[in-house]
Amino acid sequence: MKLHELKKNIGATHSKKRVGCGSGSGLGKTCGRGQKGQNSRSGGGVSAVFEGGQLPLYRRIPKRGFKNAMFKTEYAVINLSDLNRFEEGTTVTPALLKETGIIKNQLSGIKVLGNGTLEKKLTIQANKFSKTALEKINESGSKAEVI
Repeated sequence: MKLHELKKNIGATHSKKRVGCGSGSGLGKTCGRGQKGQNSRSGGGVSAVFEGGQLPLYRRIPKRGFKNAMFKTEYAVINLSDLNRFEEGTTVTPALLKETGIIKNQLSGIKVLGNGTLEKKLTIQANKFSKTALEKINESGSKAEVI
């Protein structure tokens, strides 16, 4: 069997439903939608979860478990390449980062990631450092201080 010999199964395809045509189709005038009501209008109908005003299933079932979204710790992230704008010997603090506009909000703290290279000797104060960031900081002769 070859690709050009393949054929669809009998009944796999249907001819297009021609609605609004009165001659012989049986779907003239209202086009099979009935007379009036929400489903007869264009753009009408209800969502799949609507149960006619009855309390929907997703609200009837008891909710279980704990959602940590309110309490999760979210860090403001900076890369090593962002720190090259400071002069040599500068102590980079969260306040200095906010003042220069590198970060907007401090959130739960600041995390330094190891993307890019650090070309100057700095003292970096942050809440967290990634492994690659610590390696590159030590390589460049800079210091990393955990607040």
